[in-house]
Amino acid sequence: MPTNPWYSKVNVSALEDDARRLILERVKHKLGFTKTLEALGIAEGSLYNYLHGVRRVPVNVVYRALQHLEESEFNEIVKGIDRLRAIGIIRMDGSIDYSLILQAIALAARDEYLKQALLKFTVENFREDLRKMLGASLARVVFKWEPGFEEFLRERKKRKKVASPGTISYYRNLFKKHLEGKALSEELVDYVVNHENKWLRNVFRHYVQYLYYSRKILPETYGWLMEVVPSRSYRLDVRPYPINLEDVAKTLKYLESNHELYYLAYSLMLEGGLRLSHALLLIKSFSPGNIVEIPGVDLETNRLVCLEERRFCRYYLGVRGYVKPCEWAYFSLETLKLLEKHAGRKINRSTLEEYTKNHGLLLPKYMRKAAWRLMIRAMPREVARFIQSRFGELKVSEARYEDLLGEADYYYPSYLGLLFNQIKERH
Repeated sequence: MPTNPWYSKVNVSALEDDARRLILERVKHKLGFTKTLEALGIAEGSLYNYLHGVRRVPVNVVYRALQHLEESEFNEIVKGIDRLRAIGIIRMDGSIDYSLILQAIALAARDEYLKQALLKFTVENFREDLRKMLGASLARVVFKWEPGFEEFLRERKKRKKVASPGTISYYRNLFKKHLEGKALSEELVDYVVNHENKWLRNVFRHYVQYLYYSRKILPETYGWLMEVVPSRSYRLDVRPYPINLEDVAKTLKYLESNHELYYLAYSLMLEGGLRLSHALLLIKSFSPGNIVEIPGVDLETNRLVCLEERRFCRYYLGVRGYVKPCEWAYFSLETLKLLEKHAGRKINRSTLEEYTKNHGLLLPKYMRKAAWRLMIRAMPREVARFIQSRFGELKVSEARYEDLLGEADYYYPSYLGLLFNQIKERH
């Protein structure tokens, strides 16, 4: 047993009655009724009374129960204010331990996810205070169209770059007419937000990004400006994708009977939410014996990780530096057998797509969409995005990456169960 286990830091006496009872229920679920009695050293009648709220669960019983839980399980049970009390941030008398709070906030300096969350919270909850603090610094910034800004638009923007000469010219004309020579101020912000030409918002936001890139404004200023000046509203092209679960089931049934290799590709797309290109790459390059280090998070792992008791595996594909990334591919143990059988085989994408069209089957692109629709019913959206590698610009810290990986492992069996009930058992 470690000398300083995680539960030793928990202030058990601060836990509310419901949290204590839920902890006891989780231990009973893990160990069973009889073993729980033995592990906690309590009588059968006492356990019954604790679980049914007849008696309050004593501190010493809760402490012994925590020794049979993982820290992640505790965090699932105890949330919000209760967890803050349990770890000492909120004291028993209701006062706050400011030193702990400040230490937590200081983590934002090296955690991009936390930094963005803090910026968003600050903008949403302390907008007026932030305006007063930023007022003096805003006045020192004057808008000026310059070669560096054009270069930024063409080459330096993190997301979609502005490469069209026509668009650059249009932006320049808008800038010269409405922004050139004006000082950054609340009045200018209001002017841009309320201007009838919504493209002006885009030009303004691009210039704010340029100022931030050039270190001419503070991160706080950047966060506030990007929040209060929304981008131009786009008219949504809502296309109803023709995905019917019966059609998905029929497609799988046909492929399983007539083309096992294509059935494998479709199963990988459906079970892991993979794109077709990544499913084909996985089949071609499958090499389960390797140990890999995940770039950027300093995590070493087996390329193939199988949790047999939970009936699934995940394989680190590690596609990065592309427009469409793919970190992990999740799939069932049954699909693993097919993957091992066909490993190394190269599938021509055009031939596969032509085959599905000729036989009236659902096209490959719909598998990922079907997987997403089911996946968000079985797990939080953030976890579903992680499994499907739907990453944005936000960098994920090492700690957050491992959290998401653990949460994905926890929720994925629920998705497989839903997938089987909704689709696979139909074929």
